[in-house]
Amino acid sequence: MILTAPERRHAIAGGAFSLAGIAVFVGVAIVTLLAAGIGSGSGNPLADPYLLRVLRFTLLQATLSTLLSILLAIPVARALARQPRFPGRLWLIRLMAVPMGLPVLIGALGLLGIWGRQGILNQALTGFGLSQPVSIYGLTGILLAHVFFNLPLAARLMLAGLERVPAEYWLMAGGLGMRPASVFRFIEWPVLRGLIPGIAGLIFMLCATSFTLVLTLGGGPAATTIEVAIYQALRFDFDPGRAVTLSLLQIAVTAAILGAMALMPAPDDHGLTSGRATRRIDGTLPAARWIDGALLLLATLFIGLPLASVVVTGVKADLIKLVSQTIFLQATATSLAIALAAGLLAVLTAFAIVRARATISAERRKTPGLRGLAMVLSGTSSLVLLVPPIVLATGWFLALRPLGDPARFAALLIIVINALMALPFVIRVIEPAYVIHRRRTERLAASLGLQGAARLRLVDWPGLRKPFFTALSFAMALSLGDLGAVALFGSDSLMTLPWLVYSKLGSYRTNDADGLAFILGLVCLLLTIAGTAGQGRHEDEGRRND
Repeated sequence: MILTAPERRHAIAGGAFSLAGIAVFVGVAIVTLLAAGIGSGSGNPLADPYLLRVLRFTLLQATLSTLLSILLAIPVARALARQPRFPGRLWLIRLMAVPMGLPVLIGALGLLGIWGRQGILNQALTGFGLSQPVSIYGLTGILLAHVFFNLPLAARLMLAGLERVPAEYWLMAGGLGMRPASVFRFIEWPVLRGLIPGIAGLIFMLCATSFTLVLTLGGGPAATTIEVAIYQALRFDFDPGRAVTLSLLQIAVTAAILGAMALMPAPDDHGLTSGRATRRIDGTLPAARWIDGALLLLATLFIGLPLASVVVTGVKADLIKLVSQTIFLQATATSLAIALAAGLLAVLTAFAIVRARATISAERRKTPGLRGLAMVLSGTSSLVLLVPPIVLATGWFLALRPLGDPARFAALLIIVINALMALPFVIRVIEPAYVIHRRRTERLAASLGLQGAARLRLVDWPGLRKPFFTALSFAMALSLGDLGAVALFGSDSLMTLPWLVYSKLGSYRTNDADGLAFILGLVCLLLTIAGTAGQGRHEDEGRRND
């Protein structure tokens, strides 16, 4: 990387400043929790029967959710890989991407519309004489919701791995006349076996830190995870001592999961597959076609019906009345303002970190200080994931109590927390685009003598504008759908769209909740579309330029 000495200093200083800001914000929360825990004289949390029950249920539901997601994703991924040319394949893969970008609360409402007490499934089973055949609340509902969100993720990661298998393998399998069972044993399973540990670790992490789904579908004290117990301890019981103990326990659990994940091979997702996989002989057999078709139909219904339920029930609601209410307008304005601020903060922080990492990696002679800074910058995502949003909110809630009502700082805290939670995803979008852009333009910019603001205006901004807007739209969508930090600080004076939906649901005004959820989902979808519009054309042009 061809940079002048001042540019190198500014880039490294920007990364160090961003890292320091993250460390201070996370560190204050952790230190406050540790100090409060020592001050309260809390003993071994595993000696408390309540805490032990909450920990056991957290690990149990995360383990079962992970096992179900992995076991169900394997046949779905195999069916997609064996049938590369069936009609609608690309749309099914795109459908699998929807739950990953959908606000969790909207997914929960969609599942209630299908599996809930008045849902389509229960109404159909009631017609056969069963009074209450399916209950979505409690452990069953939590597992169902986690599989809904994580099965598509696991299937897409597995499919990406199966489609990287060399074409010669399939030609040899066809020449040897291998049966489907042999193909799975000798070709597919070795690939999946290398992917499953990383995928399972990722899903387990998501399920162990799940908050909104458990809060919505938990069904009482018997189905409470650590994060929901933290929320209940502060919001309802106002027991800071117990909240501190639970927060420290959550940090310990998260650290253990991250440590285990560091030892696993990371799943590699290359996005949507192109649909140009080599023709597989094992997928042309009539029995295989029928089985794969049935599996893909069931997967489509399992994922698509809750999404369709959100649309249908949302359209049925009185949307005109909802959007004209003052509380909706206030919640929308607050949500958009918080989302925009959090998105901009996440993008600027990610850019500073990415720029610093690229600058340090290009240095020929690295001092021990630069090596250490590069290592810490690379672990920024892990530092952010170490402390979940509800734990950060709890730490800052306790830190700000001596200054008065912590609710006065709620909006600022929510912005920073949402920005931190989006930071790993934003870095993943910006970093590859930045590295490619600098490799393409650094020699030309240096030959023209472009530096500083002139280079930013004439070279960097035109080339990085698209990935920046993509990252901003994703960060805003994540912030718009977040209920973690808002659940602790949300009130009539600070009302966001997710908190408004949850409040309507809690007061049994399900029609209003359905309408608001539809609007929230539509806004998030429009943000995602706006961020990815023209992405394929942009990538094609980039490949032609290369």
